[in-house]
Amino acid sequence: MVGMGIRIGVQLSGLRLPFRRALAVASELGAQSVEICAQTELRPNEVDSTGLRQIRKWLEDLNLRVSAVRFSTRRGYESTDELDRRIEGTKNAMKLAYDLGARVVVNNAGLIDPAPDSPSREILRNVLADLGHYSQHIGAFLALETGAEPLRTLGELIDSLPNGSVGVTLNPGNLIVQGYSLDDLNLVAKHVMLVHAKDGVPDRARGRGTQVPLGHGLAEFPRIIANLEEHRFQGDYVIERDLAADPTSEFRAAMNFLRHL
Repeated sequence: MVGMGIRIGVQLSGLRLPFRRALAVASELGAQSVEICAQTELRPNEVDSTGLRQIRKWLEDLNLRVSAVRFSTRRGYESTDELDRRIEGTKNAMKLAYDLGARVVVNNAGLIDPAPDSPSREILRNVLADLGHYSQHIGAFLALETGAEPLRTLGELIDSLPNGSVGVTLNPGNLIVQGYSLDDLNLVAKHVMLVHAKDGVPDRARGRGTQVPLGHGLAEFPRIIANLEEHRFQGDYVIERDLAADPTSEFRAAMNFLRHL
């Protein structure tokens, strides 16, 4: 039973509840941690020290930790359009994550040009290296979410950066929905800081697959867990489900699925 020792969290936004109520429901479900969105649930520039103390008290009372802060941007770090604003926002999210006791900030890298010496890839590398330097200072790291490109492409990008610059948020469901394989997991496993427990099924006719409840798709979580354990993964498995008809029931079922692997 490989799932017995893993730590399970929930992505609060998937519960579709007000922030404090979502925390309470996550606790009632038996989650050990939560992922918070820095744009819709807890904006860094709107939370002062008093607010942080209150949130930390709520978390303590509910026996919850913050596993990660999500900071999604429409454009990637390779695009120069409003790039300084994205960099500043990411650093603010890192500071918020650290203040809440988390080590991980989740976002996509953006478009990774397949040509290693392309101008956009050089911009991307420079930005990620800068964010990595800030991470070493602040204590929370950007973990690039999988799904927009093959695992090999993401792994090559990260391996080209200074050691310890960024990590990976492994999202099996995103990879499956986008038509990518998990066969190259070994190429990024050492960088994985967080797992989004999400499932999916491919649809070659449409060119894009579909998200499905955990355990109903092609994500082989027993194999994923075993692989990551070989690389001494110590992060959380955060359940992500943004299309649930009955979020609370689906999150409960997903937690049971992970616990009984």
